[in-house]
Amino acid sequence: MNELKGLHHITAITSSAEKIYEFFTYVLGLRLVKKTVNQDDIQTYHLYFTDDVGSPGTDMTFFDFPGIPKGVHGTNEISKTSFRVPTDAALEYWVKRFDKYEVKHKGIQEQFGKKTLSFVDFDDQQYQLISDEQNEGVTAGTPWQNGPVPLEFAITGLGPIFVRTAYLDYVKEVLEKVFLMNEVAQEGDFHLFEMGEGGNGAQVIVEFNTILPQARQGFGTVHHAAFRVEDRAELDQWQERLSSFKLPNSGFVERYYFGSLYSNVAPQILFELATDGPGFMGDEPYETLGEKLSLPPFFESNREKIEQLVRPIDTVRSNVEIKKEYL
Repeated sequence: MNELKGLHHITAITSSAEKIYEFFTYVLGLRLVKKTVNQDDIQTYHLYFTDDVGSPGTDMTFFDFPGIPKGVHGTNEISKTSFRVPTDAALEYWVKRFDKYEVKHKGIQEQFGKKTLSFVDFDDQQYQLISDEQNEGVTAGTPWQNGPVPLEFAITGLGPIFVRTAYLDYVKEVLEKVFLMNEVAQEGDFHLFEMGEGGNGAQVIVEFNTILPQARQGFGTVHHAAFRVEDRAELDQWQERLSSFKLPNSGFVERYYFGSLYSNVAPQILFELATDGPGFMGDEPYETLGEKLSLPPFFESNREKIEQLVRPIDTVRSNVEIKKEYL
């Protein structure tokens, strides 16, 4: 069967849909391409931030579950999300940008031969930027053309996800035997796995850690990570594969923008496999992506109820001039 194609999306939890919209739009320069609701909890927003055209592999999404407590970082969690930038020089721009917007960061560092810049948002959600300068493998996306970040420095997609676990041998076996990934490098307690064409857009970094306390999910933490498959036929093959290894899974789930398959692969580690299509361009024009509340067809009959449950958020950008910020 075909290997996984790389990262598809990361879904995290935020304390504020409004604040995460401002942060991702005007600080990170990612494009909100879909403002919708959590299909399993319709009072909860689900915001999708991607590259310019909603390419798979560029997508960071957020839930804002009402009343959820703050999460606790520790072992047994998807601990950090990466975003790709074109060059090492881009990271120098981002240091200046983060300083300007008072974003906490750790300065430029290096891991597995790539320059990185770790930072956090207002919820202590953990991120890093990673340079594509020495990268080969899965192609990056297209930066948001009308965003505030100059295109030569802008984010182009997802980089490696970090999984912190106290069960290294088990997680390694699942990644290699079930998901057909390969361990390609190790630095101390960090193990680098690749899938498909490899490179920054197709990597999982597993940190072995038995010292930190157990992580607890809440706002400021990652809910799940998704990997790319081509289509429904491949997704069905993967469902058979997961079942053959006796890994519990959801079976096919129709998300309208893509098809999904979920599996809890280790304590507090939820993985999803998601199809590349149909994508985000079918129900809104390019010029106004993410500006209205979009609902899949099977929710349209409940639109009035849903609109009463979720508070309005102004995400209109098509009539706003957003200037590139050179620093």
